[in-house]
Amino acid sequence: MKKLKVVLLAGANSIHTIRWANGLQKAGLDVYLISQHPLMHNLNSEVKYYEFSNHGIFGYFLIVAKVRKILAEIQPDILNAHYASGYGTTARLVGFHPYILSVWGSDIFLFPKKSFIHHWLVNKNLLAADAIASTSHCMALETNKLVALKKPIFITPFGIDKDIFYKERNYSASGYLSEDKIVIGTVKSLKPVYGIDLLIKSFAILYNKLKASHPQLAEILRLRIVGGGQELEVLQALAASLNIYNLVEFIGQVNHEQVPEELAKLDIYVALSRSESFGVAILEAGLNQCPVVVSNVSGLAEVVVHEDTGLIVESENINEASEALSKLVLNPELIQRLGANGQKYVLENYLWPVSIKKMVNAFNATIELKHSRNY
Repeated sequence: MKKLKVVLLAGANSIHTIRWANGLQKAGLDVYLISQHPLMHNLNSEVKYYEFSNHGIFGYFLIVAKVRKILAEIQPDILNAHYASGYGTTARLVGFHPYILSVWGSDIFLFPKKSFIHHWLVNKNLLAADAIASTSHCMALETNKLVALKKPIFITPFGIDKDIFYKERNYSASGYLSEDKIVIGTVKSLKPVYGIDLLIKSFAILYNKLKASHPQLAEILRLRIVGGGQELEVLQALAASLNIYNLVEFIGQVNHEQVPEELAKLDIYVALSRSESFGVAILEAGLNQCPVVVSNVSGLAEVVVHEDTGLIVESENINEASEALSKLVLNPELIQRLGANGQKYVLENYLWPVSIKKMVNAFNATIELKHSRNY
């Protein structure tokens, strides 16, 4: 039986791109990856890789002729561009079909709001594709708000690798992971959109309340922030101004391979993002049996069952977030129950093979749709 031949047009610097490429190749597809971004993660040797010099925004236009030439040589069954703005622009100008455009998040929620031109560009790119793939239902709805699409939108969530993130937790006699500390934390880039400032403020409120009501718990409370980015100094200053700097560890950026180790150090994982298209980090935490507290932005709330796999709080509400954290800290048995339920939820709904199957089905349906329109 002939292998399905797919070309991915996407940023090779993103771990999500590499996971799609490797996962599709392992599933038996003939995979090619074209990028103007440098390869920064381990790509299977069986995936054919083409990299062009990165010229930023102009690069998406400059590589059009080269991509067109490569596609003529490969003759793939389908082209899959990732990100509606940059690589979506390249794919539209290349003009290859059948073509499915994968939208990721900020390209739909943030980029079109920058100006009329940005909105126009994304709309043109969405209309040029034969079908759309979205990581979440909430982003599919947002995509349809941008422009009325008379074409399929397939839901293709990022899957979680059981071999990497699955963990059974061993709790101490105190009910927490350790006898001498309770660790609340997150693994996220230090960008305003991810609400790390809200986490720090919520933690400070929690700490001050516990200092008055449960001083023995306040004494062992810690906040662990894993991630690098533009807001580091601002966040460090915030922690200092709230008199909790000595309780906060800023670990810095870690490789994706180290994320499971970091999750295993957290009693509670927190994501108070201001915008999020899909909660892949929440699912990684869940498979690691780590309970979560998340803001009610659509992409996060979509992957959390409130009071069953985690707690959902109102966005920007630091008092509600601190109350949720308090509820967990004061009830270690709830931490354990939510963590176990979260792991079960991911195992049943979001493992990587399921996501790969959904993407392959989207490819085949798009190919069939294109062929039916040609005859």
